[in-house]
Amino acid sequence: MVSYGFTAQEKPDNFTVPIVLKACASLHALKHGKLVHGYVIKNGNIASDVFVGTALVQFYSKCGKMGSALKVFEGFSRPDVFLWTSMVTGYEQNGLPEEAVAFFHQMVMLENVNPDRVTLVSLVSACAQLCSVKLGRCVHGFAIRRGFVSDLSMVNSLLNLYAKASSMKNAVNLFKKMPEKDVVSWSSMVACYAQNGAAVEALSLFNEMIQKRSEPNAVTVVGALQACAASCNLEEGKKIHELSAKKGFDLEVSVSTALIDMYMKCLSPDQAVDVFTRMPKKDVVSWVALLSGYALNVMPNKSIEVFRDMLLNEIQPDAVAMVKILASCSELGVLQQAFTLHCYVIQKGFDNNIFVGASLIELYSKCGSIENAVKIFDGIIDKDVVIWSAMIAAYGIHGKGGEALKVFDQMVKSSEIKPNNVTFLSVLSACSHAGLVEKGTEIFDMMVGEYKLEITSEHYGIMVDLLGRSGEISKAMDIINHMPIPAGPHVWGALLGACRIHHNIEIGEVAAKNLLNLDPNHAGYYILLSNMYAQDEKWGNVAKLRALIKEKRLKKNFGQSIIEVRSEVHKFVADDRLHQECMHIYKLLSEMEVKMREEGYAPDAEIPV
Repeated sequence: MVSYGFTAQEKPDNFTVPIVLKACASLHALKHGKLVHGYVIKNGNIASDVFVGTALVQFYSKCGKMGSALKVFEGFSRPDVFLWTSMVTGYEQNGLPEEAVAFFHQMVMLENVNPDRVTLVSLVSACAQLCSVKLGRCVHGFAIRRGFVSDLSMVNSLLNLYAKASSMKNAVNLFKKMPEKDVVSWSSMVACYAQNGAAVEALSLFNEMIQKRSEPNAVTVVGALQACAASCNLEEGKKIHELSAKKGFDLEVSVSTALIDMYMKCLSPDQAVDVFTRMPKKDVVSWVALLSGYALNVMPNKSIEVFRDMLLNEIQPDAVAMVKILASCSELGVLQQAFTLHCYVIQKGFDNNIFVGASLIELYSKCGSIENAVKIFDGIIDKDVVIWSAMIAAYGIHGKGGEALKVFDQMVKSSEIKPNNVTFLSVLSACSHAGLVEKGTEIFDMMVGEYKLEITSEHYGIMVDLLGRSGEISKAMDIINHMPIPAGPHVWGALLGACRIHHNIEIGEVAAKNLLNLDPNHAGYYILLSNMYAQDEKWGNVAKLRALIKEKRLKKNFGQSIIEVRSEVHKFVADDRLHQECMHIYKLLSEMEVKMREEGYAPDAEIPV
């Protein structure tokens, strides 16, 4: 048209150019779009047309060139609402929410341009990226005053904002008031419940949607599956899987990945693998779901196999995948494997990622190499709270409470980073392992008084463990009695373990009673109480517990020890007779037992189960 149009009427005009620019934007054809822009500049009458300017801004925005979009915008002395909106939308879609909000402020407050519905929808999306409920509520009020709240796309954007900003109360109130709901509305609300710890409500709403014959889409199904995963609701998850298969959603990568995650978190790895195998296309997220699922199910060797297969299939892992595989490797405790993965991390440029750095610190500490963990820590220049917490935890794992406290003090005094809940978990755990009762109590008080942080059940559990290990059983019980939330199994378990160490049958029975009410099929709790009775020579109680264990057919999961000798990994469980060096191992153990008895060691009267 440009080459062969002989008259002015045959040449591209201000109607033709926006259509061509829209095509260039869809194709992300930056080079061709720039050629069209050059044609526009040469033809002044087209260049001054605001619709052409809007098309140019949208083209550059879609191609991620917001600097060029801004230059086009600044070329108009009196931009209209469409041009302003294109800039706000461009910034929002390019992950620049602060700039989007600033541009909107300039548009309304300085230039007195009235925004339209599209402008406000883009602004709300920017607020969602910022997770700013306060700003979102301001926009919500603005939309009400301008009469835009009857628009479904506007309300759906607000619903999405409240969901992403974890403002469930606002989301629920808005959802209930909506006179009209579409699949986006239902999906946003299901996701809001699922992602904010309300799995039961999410599944209830999903079922209500189905009952009202409102057709779900893949996004709705993903939200419902996330709720099943969070609540370990395998039965409901299978029903949603069946529904997905009927509607063909299970062929979509996002749904298949959510199914893998759900089955893994419901402790059904075989079904997760079946879903993964059937997937026509797999992306890095689906591979990571399988890899992390094996890690969750305490199958680190399988995680490493998946990682190997991932590389063989030329799927490049992202930072999330690296964090997961490093965590799995840390469960194995194989130092040679740690060195190999560390090399891969450096080779692929992940060593600058904060979360990967924290995972490396954890990996080396769990592999017994605190020196390498310290090297990683010292090599990170911009340390955030994740890195500091990881190093404190690493020293805690090695029983180096003093060093953990030094790092904590350095963090508090020498850096601008403030400790969070995880930091305090790490430092309290370090105090517990090192028996630093006074210091641990002081830090616990600091967490509450100075930093005003919320104390979770995990923090209470560590304090009970800290006091219990040092024999302060009554004080540990007092903490439980004054907890604002019901004590979970890990809290009562810490108390029961302490009672066994310090032979406190009375409080131990209280702890055991609560534990067995909370988790009646956990063999370990029965065995702990049984061993306490055995130490006190209450053989009648021991016999009753043993009979109960047999009646319930409970079995204790055996702990597994792993050592690495000359780059070869050896695994052991209690009373292991399968190792090829079995005779030599037991001979050495017998010799050690003789020496230990000569030095006054007396074994506990524990009852094996």
